[in-house]
Amino acid sequence: MNTTPLQDLKARYNIVGRDEKLNMALDTAVQVARTDLSVLIQGESGVGKEIIPRIIHDNSLRKGKRYIAINCGSIPEGTIDSELFGHERGSYTGAVGEREGYFGAADGGTLFLDEVGELPMTTQARLLRVLETGEYLRVGSDEPRKTNVRIVAATNVDIPNAIREGRFREDLYYRLCTINIQVPPLRERGIDSVLLFKMFAMNVAAKYHIPEPIRLSPEGEQTVMAYKWPGNVRQLKNVVEQMSILEQGIQITPEVLYRYGIIAGQGESFALSRIGKPGSEGGRHDWENEIKWLANAVLKLRSEVDELKKHLSPEHQKHASAPLQLEDMSSTTISPVVHEQEIAQIPQVQTPHVYVPTTPHVINQPYDEIEELKEEDNLNLEDMEKRNIIRALQQSHNRRKIAAQMLGISERTLYRKIKDYGIEE
Repeated sequence: MNTTPLQDLKARYNIVGRDEKLNMALDTAVQVARTDLSVLIQGESGVGKEIIPRIIHDNSLRKGKRYIAINCGSIPEGTIDSELFGHERGSYTGAVGEREGYFGAADGGTLFLDEVGELPMTTQARLLRVLETGEYLRVGSDEPRKTNVRIVAATNVDIPNAIREGRFREDLYYRLCTINIQVPPLRERGIDSVLLFKMFAMNVAAKYHIPEPIRLSPEGEQTVMAYKWPGNVRQLKNVVEQMSILEQGIQITPEVLYRYGIIAGQGESFALSRIGKPGSEGGRHDWENEIKWLANAVLKLRSEVDELKKHLSPEHQKHASAPLQLEDMSSTTISPVVHEQEIAQIPQVQTPHVYVPTTPHVINQPYDEIEELKEEDNLNLEDMEKRNIIRALQQSHNRRKIAAQMLGISERTLYRKIKDYGIEE
């Protein structure tokens, strides 16, 4: 694919970016479009995987037929077979009429199965049959039906690991993954994050009639490129929309970005992160690695406290030698009796083009939790998972969809875990 068709494709679908991995993904989508091969799109949440199946459908011989996109993780486990394959009247309680199902509705067209890694095992068996024979059974029927559907699937789950854990069928994986397309995360796309920032800023300014879109300073551009963007393009768009409304007409510097949590070299959550990348050995929530992270965080905190003591005056060193009470840190501030000369003697790390905040910021929550984790050495992984679910529900005010996004799991998986753990909302 030469430069002109690629640029035309990006303009048509409003795709911004120069990254070679992104270009390769778009190129592969166009090449495979005119075939009927199954395609599996892999990439982290928020990278924009949903644009690839649209490109495949629009450039295929099926472009005149229906294109249906389904989020498999948002459909309850008890009804997903009915949604996909349809049901007969009276096949279950509440089935007052027939339902065609998505495979029937998309006959001749393209069916995009997003979050395919969240499908129940029984549904995976039904899907495998469709891919192999083109036949499926409605719920409550024993009469096979034919369908001619092109399947494009996407997932942010580490499928090989899910196969090892018995959560995904290996034969289905090879059926879906005839062609594999990897969409790179934003942190690996270099200057693309700055280009996307500018595009989102102009879009928001036009939509809300803002006289001048926000713009990045040179140092701000370096910070945006150095940030890890755990939420990828979706997170970047959200941040730009916030700043466009609250910081109208100003130049966005590292100091402004810091107020929105954008700090160079940072961006990975320890409590709700997914360790590893899709398609790699990690790719799932690694609780053992998280416990190690917490232990290292405690050790690092103690080391920093010891280093700070060295720069205090003798009278303050005596006070600082008392045992650190982590439970009191939530209300702690820097003592006003520490002289400015003493603070000035503390060495500062000078990093070019990277904003290093000099104002002390107190973290209000994690200290109690870290201390509690240290005391409970026998805490098992199920307890850790339960506590994270409860915390996510509290922070989202019991809105399951938001809590599921925070935890990096589907709503159906969250509902099942709430039920398994007996969590009261």
